[in-house]
Amino acid sequence: MSGKIYDYSKICDTIKDADPKIRFAGVINERGRLVAGGMKPNVEPLESEKDDEMIFMELALRVKMRREFDKQLGTVNFALASRERALAISVPINEDILYVAAEPDSDYGALPKKILEIVNS
Repeated sequence: MSGKIYDYSKICDTIKDADPKIRFAGVINERGRLVAGGMKPNVEPLESEKDDEMIFMELALRVKMRREFDKQLGTVNFALASRERALAISVPINEDILYVAAEPDSDYGALPKKILEIVNS
C-alpha cells in the first residue's frame, strides 16, 4: 500500500461506523502521533491521554521493526492483538499506521477483512 493518497479522516469515520464494537479508529504517523480519527463518540476510553501517546509511539516502533522483514516475508497486511479488554488491529498505510481498537469479543476473523476493504476501496 504505497504511493496512493488516502483520505484518513474519511477512512476512520467509515471504520467507526462499520461495526458497533469498534471503539477507536485513528491514523498514527511514523513518530507515533495521531494525525486523523479518534475515539467513537460516547465511548469511555480505557486508558488516559498520556497512555495513548505511549501506545501510539510503541505501535509506530513495532510497525517499523516489522518492516525489516518485508523482503523475506512480504509486506504486512495487518497485525492483530487480542487483549483482555480490547482487540487491537494495526494496518500499515504508506508510512503511517491505521490503528483500530474494538471490544474484546469482536469477530477477529471478519473485522480485519472489513477494515482492509474500507482502506482499499
